This record gives sequence, C-alpha cells and structure tokens, in this order.
Amino acid sequence: MTDSNLNIAVLLLDLAEVYRPSPRFWGYKQASRAIRRYPRFLSEMSDQEILKIPAVGPASLRVVREYLDQGRSLTVERAIEQSGKGKDIEQREPFRRNFLSAAMVQHVLSEPKRGAVKREEYGGDFQMHSDGSDGSDSVASLARACMERGYRCMAVTDHSYGLPIAGGMSMEELRAQRAEITSLNKQYGSDFRVFQGVEANILADGQLDMKPTELKALDLVVASPHSSLRKTFDQTDRMLTAISLPGVHILGHPRGRVFNLRLGVIADWPRIFKQAASLGVAIELDGDVSRQDLDFRIATAAKKAGCLFALDSDAHAGDQLWMADYALAHARLAGIPADRVINCWPPDRILEWAATARNKN
Repeated sequence: MTDSNLNIAVLLLDLAEVYRPSPRFWGYKQASRAIRRYPRFLSEMSDQEILKIPAVGPASLRVVREYLDQGRSLTVERAIEQSGKGKDIEQREPFRRNFLSAAMVQHVLSEPKRGAVKREEYGGDFQMHSDGSDGSDSVASLARACMERGYRCMAVTDHSYGLPIAGGMSMEELRAQRAEITSLNKQYGSDFRVFQGVEANILADGQLDMKPTELKALDLVVASPHSSLRKTFDQTDRMLTAISLPGVHILGHPRGRVFNLRLGVIADWPRIFKQAASLGVAIELDGDVSRQDLDFRIATAAKKAGCLFALDSDAHAGDQLWMADYALAHARLAGIPADRVINCWPPDRILEWAATARNKN
C-alpha cells in the first residue's frame, strides 16, 4: 500500500526547500510535519477536513489535491524547475526513504499479519530518558505512564557521562538513580518492574564511553552511535567492536539516521547482524518519529540473520511513549515474530538473557 501521506509530506518539503529561507519555507515545512504525523490518510478526508489540520493552508492543500488526483504535483515540479535547486533537492531523497507516516503506522498495526508481533504482545519499553539526562520526567512519572499503557516492565536508559551534550549521568548520579529504582520496585511488587539501564555512546573505534566494570552495575545497556553519522566511509568494524563488548545488550538506533537530515552509519549490516545473532545482542528498532531506525527493509535482513530485537520509543517524556507504535509497525512489516522481541518477554526472562550478555567474549 502506498503511503500517500508520506509522499505528500515529502512534496511539501521539496517546496519548502525552493523557498528557503523565506517565511514560505517554514510554512511548508510545518505543513509537511503535520501531515506526516496526522493519524488519518488524507485520501479519506474532504478538503474542509484537511484544512483543519494545523499548519495546512490553501497553498498546501493545492499540492495535496494534485497528488491525490494525479499521483504527482505539477505545482511542486514547476517550482523546483524554476528555482534551479533540483539537484540539491534530489540529494535529499535517500534521507526520506523507508519512513512511515502516522496514518501508515495505524494501518499496519490494524491489519492482520500472520506470524508478526502484535501490539497486545508488547510488554515493556527499553529505551527512554528521564530528567536524569535529557528527558523531562522523573523515573516514577515514566513508570506510571508505562503502567497506564498496560506494560509489565520498562528500562530507563539515560545517557552515559561521555555524552555531556545530552546531560550524560555520572556514576554517582546513576547510583542514586539505582536507589530510586530499587525503592520503586519494592513499591510495585510483582505488578511492574523497572530496570536500570543506560544509553552508552559508541566511540569512533567501537569502544564505549563507559568502563566495562561500570556496565556490570546496570540491568540493560543500550550502545548507540551519536557521532560520525554523516560520514561516507564504511564503519562496519566500529559496530562489530561495539556489539562484541561484554555487557552490551542492545544495539540502539544502529544507523543514527534522521528524517530529511542524514543517512546515518554506512556499514555491512548483514555481517553485523550475523555477529549480533551469534552473541545474542538485540537489534533496536527505534520508534522516534524522526529516526525510525532500523526501518522495516533493513530489519528484514536482521530477521533473516536470526537476530533478537528491541522495539523502543526513545521517549524523553511519558507522553512520548506512543512512539513505540512506529517501532512495532516496522517490525510487523518485517514479519518479526513476538518470540524474537525482548519487549514481549516476561521480566525474569529478560534478566536471564541480560546476564549472558555480561559474560560474552
């Protein structure tokens, strides 16, 4: 099924680039974002309903209507041709590939797909950030939000101290957070479990910005790349080194891509997936709307390699936990079964699996 909302959003982004840096640039960019995140397909709506979407005005509606009627927009094509920015706009195409609009996410989650993980099987989110680093909510607030969604467990994974730009936590701060989590777990009993994790930064050589002994103090370690994400050289060895480190449980947002901004890490992903599968390291599908990393096409290769998966929201507040739906949608498109998704496992099984990762060679 064609993701018409995403295609329309991309057309509006192209039009925004034509008018950069004038006010029209911001107008079309905001309309594009609103449509990409709107939960209904515009093809099912009247023009009057479309105009009620925040930031969508008559000029954007013209592009919408042209696409829905003709599968293209002559308005956008003419504007690009007259601007002379065609080559620059064309170069952005890879940065928009294999993303899903909110409407497509809802469609994928609602459609039956035999053998693929279901929303009701999802029991916990294992990448989120509290006010300990760059999030806005306390651990207790995040836990309440997870329980409201019917989860059995969660992991708070604030940034490590080697990433100060994201408010990375010192070991002293992590120890204080551990005491808070222990108190919460006593309060919740068997109803809910909070794991203490961390999002460690993968350095250029594949090592992490934390010591191996420090990783052992945590329940779950997400290792993620946050640098060299626009480089055009191969970084396979960097990623292989990271997943081979004792204590690493999850390879977080592996490519580090961002919609319309960067392609992310270039690597031999099948080789990385094969190694991750042999080590029992989970590959993350990060649901952040702008990341959607890994996407369903690359995730399919990881599934074929035998990988485990973590489907996470990367939320920075309790009201962002819904972004896990994007990860679930990509997983369903890739046909990943629930037994390969650690978020669907009971808490005790997660801890048993995590213990083996601490001791891998």
